[in-house]
Amino acid sequence: MTTTYFTRLLAISLCLSGAVTAQEKKLLGYPENEAAQQLQLEDRFNKKLSSVHIGETIRSLSSRPHHVGSARGKAVAEDILQRFKSYGWDAEIVTYQVLFPTPKERVLELTGPVSYKAVLKEPALKEDATSGQEGQLPTYNCWSADGDVSGELVFVNYGLPDDYEYLARAGVDVRGKIVIAKYGRSWRGIKPKVAQEHGAIGCIIYSDPKDDGYYNGDVYPQGAFKNEYGVQRGSVMDMVIYPGDPLTPDIGATAAAKRLDRQAATNLLKIPVLPISYHDAAPLLRALDGPVVPEDWRGALPFTYHIGPGKAKVHLKLSFDWQIRPCYDVIAKLKGRELPDQWVIRGNHHDAWVNGAADPISGLAALLEEAKAIGELAREGYKPRRTLVYCAWDAEEPGLLGSTEWVEDHATELREKAVVYINSDSNGRGFLYASGSHALETLVNEVARDITDPQTQVSILARKQAADMVRATTPKLKKEKLARQTININAMGSGSDYSSFLQHLGVPSLDFGFGGEDAGGEYHSIYDSYDDYTRFKDPGFHYGVTLSQTAGHTALRIADAVTLPFDFRRLYETASGYVSELTELTANMREATAIENQLVKERKYLLAADTAKRLQPPALKDPVPYIDFSPLQNALITLDTITQALTAGKIIADKLQVNKAFYLAEQQLLNEKGLPSRPWYKHTLYAPGFYTGYGVKTIPGVREAIEQRRWTEATEQIQSAAAALNRLAAHLRTIVNI
Repeated sequence: MTTTYFTRLLAISLCLSGAVTAQEKKLLGYPENEAAQQLQLEDRFNKKLSSVHIGETIRSLSSRPHHVGSARGKAVAEDILQRFKSYGWDAEIVTYQVLFPTPKERVLELTGPVSYKAVLKEPALKEDATSGQEGQLPTYNCWSADGDVSGELVFVNYGLPDDYEYLARAGVDVRGKIVIAKYGRSWRGIKPKVAQEHGAIGCIIYSDPKDDGYYNGDVYPQGAFKNEYGVQRGSVMDMVIYPGDPLTPDIGATAAAKRLDRQAATNLLKIPVLPISYHDAAPLLRALDGPVVPEDWRGALPFTYHIGPGKAKVHLKLSFDWQIRPCYDVIAKLKGRELPDQWVIRGNHHDAWVNGAADPISGLAALLEEAKAIGELAREGYKPRRTLVYCAWDAEEPGLLGSTEWVEDHATELREKAVVYINSDSNGRGFLYASGSHALETLVNEVARDITDPQTQVSILARKQAADMVRATTPKLKKEKLARQTININAMGSGSDYSSFLQHLGVPSLDFGFGGEDAGGEYHSIYDSYDDYTRFKDPGFHYGVTLSQTAGHTALRIADAVTLPFDFRRLYETASGYVSELTELTANMREATAIENQLVKERKYLLAADTAKRLQPPALKDPVPYIDFSPLQNALITLDTITQALTAGKIIADKLQVNKAFYLAEQQLLNEKGLPSRPWYKHTLYAPGFYTGYGVKTIPGVREAIEQRRWTEATEQIQSAAAALNRLAAHLRTIVNI
């Protein structure tokens, strides 16, 4: 495809998108007359949003460090409470008592072949007004174990399972050693988890400049990227087992809650873990000898990277206070006029590792602006059909504690009342990012169609479509994107406050944010500040307004819909695609395993290898059996029939029955036994990956069993997922005439 031809097609696509925005104003779930009224309400809502006010909120709430349990953290919660009340909402602080360790001692030393003591501190900068404040949490990984360990150092690349397969081929064993891994490619908590599984006694994680430092652009404060002293704090809780307070799984962490002994908490590590800057990492990595790393392991530091082990030895000593601390969730409600027991829930967390201008205050400021605008509408006479519940969560950063404890504490009520949960977190300049329950995908497209991008003046839908087209990697994919008038939303993994709603209770959920033009290295550092945000993330706070519009319109449309705007046809199509992916994955694994085993048996790896590197061939793998996917395929046939009938309007139930059936439908996709080895996660379509963390695995029970070559488990999980799809079909069948 020529550049000129592609450009012409793209222009046509954008024009068509604009035509749709201007002419088609049908809203899913609304009769025509009420659709017009709803759009007028949204226009009034938009006029009450202020980028200036959003900027003032970001500046105010990020003016001091405010981590969970701190005095400033409590003050921020009280500030938010008073804002909600001033907007006319019925608001309260709900307090939980959660475990949250902070450091007492941190020591990292290179003891051989030369000596070096790590700085473990980010310096204040004159260009960043808040970077030298008191009350900052030091650089650490929350939920590291206490430990005082010494040993040989081994570089493990990103510290993922595939990296350890390469180490085995290179003859490197990490048992009894301390590993150093790069941030990136997976959630940080996976790196010490995999190290622990392989027998390491400690784990160091550093940010390589190739990933978010000088390799990408000028470093802070001159540019947006991580300077040599910047460090990413963060949780290393094994959240893929369960999030929330480690001592109170499945129950709210109230003052009277029965708590586990800390040693019995299965989501806590047993080895010490510490994050460091690339300033502190460089002497450690430079001291390594042993094999030179393969090309795709190399970072951007100015020396040759080696794996070790050898002469490089380190001493790592960490201890923590392991205190129970108060966690302040702010919950605000605006009661529905007709259906007060149907809740549309909107949330964003308020706690930060340090000042947190981007993460989380940029998203929280948008949420508060929505609440202010809705409050003004209410003073003018507006009353939502359903109850709006706006939430500012505490203790998200250590492991989704505030939202998880609230959800576990109110589980029975939420199973009955929660229509949807709408989440946001960090926000910046760029493109719409949307993920969530796929029955809500049509709604997301309609909302995105009606909101204007502040930079290009086309809809945020058209801009996202254009980005998807341009970024498609093949001409075939580009043509497919050009032919579509809609966007797909992503599946949800973990990493923000939607997890407990969707993956534990089956509440339909969405997550919104903007970004892609706001790259930098400030994440979880002292430089996530108002000064950084106004220069590099969203100057002018225009995308703060756009996020308010996106999440606010979504909340209002669901709250006021005559028929809840769920499109189960999109859910069926998505699930069908997932099943096709699984069958293709298994077939590809079968072929790849057979070919690789043949190469090993015929000594091709040995003959092709550089003999000086002494790299061993991969281990032989068991053949991939033929797996029976027919239970899933048959379940999809049934769901196909039901969703076609819904789309055709063959509904026999009354409006109240239909709406309740719609918002309870997601719960049918739960398996009450949960996923293998992690029963807290119950959703059969979406879960964070066991070795990806934030990254999603779709139909996770089946997919991970196949990936990890547990064939009996794969067959069992096919039955489980098929049963969930059949429950969904049976649930929806009660309201259709077929």
